[in-house]
Amino acid sequence: MRKPEHRRRIPRRVMATAVAATLALTAAVPPAVAASTPGPVDGVWTSDGYATVLSIDHGRLRAYETTAVSCVPGFTAQQTGPVGSGGRVTFTDKDDDVIRVWRDGRGGHLTIDGSAGVRELRRTAALPARCARPAPKDPRATFDVFWQTFAENYPFFAAKGIDWDAVRRRYRPQVTAGTSDDRLLSILDAMIAPLHDLHTGIIAGGKRLYHVRPGTIMPLPDYDAKIKAFIAKRDTPLQDFAEGRISYADLPGRLGYLRISGFGGYTDADTYASNAAELDRALDAVLTPARTTGAGKLRGLIIDLRVNGGGSDVLGLRIASRLTGRAYTAYAKRVRNDPKDPAGFTRPQPIRVNPAHAPLYRGPVAILTGGSTVSAGETFTQALMDRLPRPVRIGENTQGVFSDILDRRLPNGWAFGLPDEEFLTRTGRTFDGPGIPPDVRTPVFTDEELAKGRDSAFDRAVALLSHG
Repeated sequence: MRKPEHRRRIPRRVMATAVAATLALTAAVPPAVAASTPGPVDGVWTSDGYATVLSIDHGRLRAYETTAVSCVPGFTAQQTGPVGSGGRVTFTDKDDDVIRVWRDGRGGHLTIDGSAGVRELRRTAALPARCARPAPKDPRATFDVFWQTFAENYPFFAAKGIDWDAVRRRYRPQVTAGTSDDRLLSILDAMIAPLHDLHTGIIAGGKRLYHVRPGTIMPLPDYDAKIKAFIAKRDTPLQDFAEGRISYADLPGRLGYLRISGFGGYTDADTYASNAAELDRALDAVLTPARTTGAGKLRGLIIDLRVNGGGSDVLGLRIASRLTGRAYTAYAKRVRNDPKDPAGFTRPQPIRVNPAHAPLYRGPVAILTGGSTVSAGETFTQALMDRLPRPVRIGENTQGVFSDILDRRLPNGWAFGLPDEEFLTRTGRTFDGPGIPPDVRTPVFTDEELAKGRDSAFDRAVALLSHG
C-alpha cells in the first residue's frame, strides 16, 4: 500500500520489484486492543480507488483485494491503543505498518504512516458475495485475476502504447488447467515486461521479476557501494548518518554536498517513526545554524539522488520542509478509481510542504538525478520543483515510477504489484514513464566517466553554485 525501497526486505504488504523496506512505527508496538463493544469505525468500507474493501470488527481490520472477477483476502491488523481524537482508530499489522481510520459524517478516511495523503472510504452494506467463496487456484483463474487487476487499476497503458485487451487475447489461450508454474510465471512476466515499469513485478517461488526502464541500472546495494566509494575517493571524505544512507561533506567555497541513497532503512528497527527521528538527527547535524544563517552560511547545496532506491514519500517531504521558509504544494496525488475507464481518477489531493520548526536552508540548490533515481527519490525531486529559489536539476532523467505500489495476491499464493496513482505537477503534468528530465543534461556514472575518474554532473553543480 506504500512505495517500496528497492534495496531491502519485502514485507507482506509492500510489494517491491526487487528489494524493499517497511516503514512504520518506532518503538515497541502497543498491545492489541480487543474491543468489547463496537468501535466508531466498525463495519464494511470500500476505498475510493485502491481496489480494496475493509472489514472492521471489534478492534480487528481485515482487507480484501477485489476485482470484478475476484476477492482475495489481504492483510489483517489489530487496533493498538484507545480511540484517539476525532474518533481516530489506530491499527498495526504484523509488519508494524500503522493504519489510521476515522469517520467524517457518513464517509471515512484512512492514512498509512510513511505514505503521503488521505484515502477516502465509503460505507458498504456488506462484503461482496464473492468474498465469502473460496477462490479457484488453477492457472486460468490466476491469469484472470492478474490480467483483471491491471485492467482495472493500471493508469499508463495509453501513455505506453499498450493494448491490454490484445495482451489477453494473445496470452490467455496459452494457459490451460495443466500449465506449469514455471510456464505460467513466464507468461505473466511477458505480459508486463513491455511496460518497462519498475513498480510492476511478481514474487513467486523465491523469484522476484521486475523490469527497469531500458538503459538504466537498478540501485541495488553493490552498485550504491561502488558509486559511494567513487565519490568519496574523487571528491571529499563523507560523514555518514542513518546507517550510511545519508552522507554529507563541506566543499570549498562554502558549498554543501548531501547524498541520499534512500528514504528508509535509517535504523535497525526500520520503522517509519524511528526513521523519521533518525532523519531529523541527521538534518540537525547537517543543517546547523552556522550553515544556514549568518556570514558563514552555505552559498549553495548539492543534493545527490543519482543512486536512490526510494522508500517513504513522507520522509522526502520532511527533508523538503528543511529547505524552505514558505509553505507550498509539493505535488497532487490522484488514484485511478473507475475499473471500466482508464481515464477515471479521484480528485487530485494537494500534498503540502510546510517549513519545519528547525534551522532552515533557504539558499540555492542543485539536484543530481539519473536513471537510478527511483520512486520516492523521484517524488522528492518533484517536491522541490516549486521551491524558491528554484533548484536546478543536473544529470539524466529519473527512472519514471512515482505511485505507491498496489500490492496484490494471486489465488495460487503468488504476490505481485502495480502502480495505480499519478503524481501531478502544478500544471497537471505527470512524469511516469520517461521520468523527470534535468535542466542541465550530463553523463551520470557512465563507464567512461568512472574509468577517467570524472563526475560531470557534480562538477557542473559546483560550477553553477559557485558562480550563481
